[in-house]
Amino acid sequence: MAARIRSLRTALLVTTMALAPLAAGLSAGLAPAPVRAAPAAYPGQQEGDHVVENFKFASGESLDRVKLHYTTLGTPHRGADGEIDNAVLVLHGTTGTGKSFLIPTLGPELFGEGAPLDAKRWYVILPDGLGRGGSSKPSDGLKARFPRYGYADVVEGQHRVVTEALGVKHLRLVLGTSMGGMQAWMWGERYPGSMDLLMAVASQPIPVSGRNALWRRLLIEGIRTDPDWKGGDYTEQPRHFGRILPIFNIMTESVLGLQKQAPTRAAADKAYDKMISGYENKADANDWMYWFDSSYDYDPSPDLEKITAKVLAVNFADDELNPPQLDVMNAAFARVKDGRFVLVPTSPETHGHQSLRFAGLWKGYLAEFLGQPEATTEKKSSSERPEGSR
Repeated sequence: MAARIRSLRTALLVTTMALAPLAAGLSAGLAPAPVRAAPAAYPGQQEGDHVVENFKFASGESLDRVKLHYTTLGTPHRGADGEIDNAVLVLHGTTGTGKSFLIPTLGPELFGEGAPLDAKRWYVILPDGLGRGGSSKPSDGLKARFPRYGYADVVEGQHRVVTEALGVKHLRLVLGTSMGGMQAWMWGERYPGSMDLLMAVASQPIPVSGRNALWRRLLIEGIRTDPDWKGGDYTEQPRHFGRILPIFNIMTESVLGLQKQAPTRAAADKAYDKMISGYENKADANDWMYWFDSSYDYDPSPDLEKITAKVLAVNFADDELNPPQLDVMNAAFARVKDGRFVLVPTSPETHGHQSLRFAGLWKGYLAEFLGQPEATTEKKSSSERPEGSR
């Protein structure tokens, strides 16, 4: 694996980003894994681990044991058939975890009393994707010997948490933001009968390419070429790669937001230093490298017709990671059986890709989608082209 990682200089590595920078369970196929209480901010909030024996990766590699961590909110309700009928799956972005959705600008807006996913009504599943948070990851000890994983492996882990650990056979909704939005598209194609509704926020159903891929390659190379990285076998965090991590902040915040933060050269220098300090003792080089490599297998575009769930996609006009100038969403939705695309206009309240962290900007679309899915998808999709263009 170390040799493969070192060869990344020849690969164009792509991914999408996260919400913000930064116990064993039972084996696969057995009864629901035990859960342990977390600080109870929401009704029924609990955490658990599902341990899968002999987890096989799409690359052909395997691990004897993979731990998949998750948080749940609310209480499962069983219908007349005895199956859980109020489960929703919520998927985080590249540098996040399931609990990233509990920050003040997301949690109360989504899961609080009267919110679209009120935890008193819904059984909310918040997994930590493979390679992140409490789930198995390179920094647990294998470092660069950890198998190379892709989005398909992450989605497989999520599916095993839902079905094996929690015993859920059908989801009312799969909701994802950024990388989670990309993986929501994959859920719709891989498990087309397992959900009613699919909502992807801040993502596009195409491989990441162009500038969106190139800046990620820049970050990858900043890690790989750090003299302290030592092929991934370091004992202390490399000292230099942290100085390029602010590229994440620069690419995911809006142009207007960055100008507000840094209206002068002196302010820009200060903002840069603050960004660097925000990563100190929080970023593991191997974990970041694997995160940014993991979208190598992402391309839902050939199979959009396989999706049977109703689909709602919400993007932001000032998102430089999913720029509307690419004009790909309307063509994609022409192939989706039942769906709608919404483009949120740029405003003083939007924050580029990081707009996804502010549920107030998009929770209204979620509420409408849950309450009136047919009426939602019957509405006309937004255009990505500037008014008057052809």
